[in-house]
Amino acid sequence: MISWTPPPPEWVTLNSDGSVISESGHAAAGGLIRDHTGRCYAAFAMKLGICSVTRAELRAVVEGLQLAWDLGFRWVKVQLDSKCALQILQCPHREDNRHSAVVARFQALIGRNWEVFVSHVYRESNKCADYLASRGHHLPLGFSSFPVDDPTLVYWILYDRQGLSEPRLVLNEG
Repeated sequence: MISWTPPPPEWVTLNSDGSVISESGHAAAGGLIRDHTGRCYAAFAMKLGICSVTRAELRAVVEGLQLAWDLGFRWVKVQLDSKCALQILQCPHREDNRHSAVVARFQALIGRNWEVFVSHVYRESNKCADYLASRGHHLPLGFSSFPVDDPTLVYWILYDRQGLSEPRLVLNEG
């Protein structure tokens, strides 16, 4: 069973996600910052235009980290459900990196005087960010703060706070 994992008490979690509508290629991203009790301090969604889902995932991380910095948080656990985006962030100097501008912003952000830990989570434990990324498709182009009292977001936050989990089917390939 998979559920949201809260950070240690002195940390906050940035859950982020990207989304692309396959028919049109239009992308959006979103995320939220919350503490160990699940209290949401900030949420955002962005309509990005046309780009890859990996670019959308990376933009969500970068914009979320900028928001966390601006709010004064200095211990941030980033949780994203894209292994591809995580690998790009972990290997920023690859020569074939088509996302170098976004990665350079990420590198500049994590180089500041704070602690940032980035990890992969399954999509079942990233439902709040998934909801926000989906909502980004319906917003004007660019970054938008999202109300933390949005009823559907509140539902997913409460779901996480209660420690509810989702089953995940894993096939053994052996």
